[in-house]
Amino acid sequence: MKISEISTEDLLKKGEMVVAPWDMTPIERQAWYKLNQIKARNYLFSIGQPLVFEKEGKMIAEYADGTIEVIR
Repeated sequence: MKISEISTEDLLKKGEMVVAPWDMTPIERQAWYKLNQIKARNYLFSIGQPLVFEKEGKMIAEYADGTIEVIR
């Protein structure tokens, strides 16, 4: 089966999404982005990995115990 043969409905039914991002209002999309950030953070902490992000040109690692470390 080619990817082009998969309908949008089938793609959306496989995950948790109720509404496609392109059909969301700006407010819904903002809430969805925030929820995804929280889910990613929780997942990383659950597998013992830090959340790594860039802030003010520096790479920061945040750990589940609240420790924040500048990587570079």
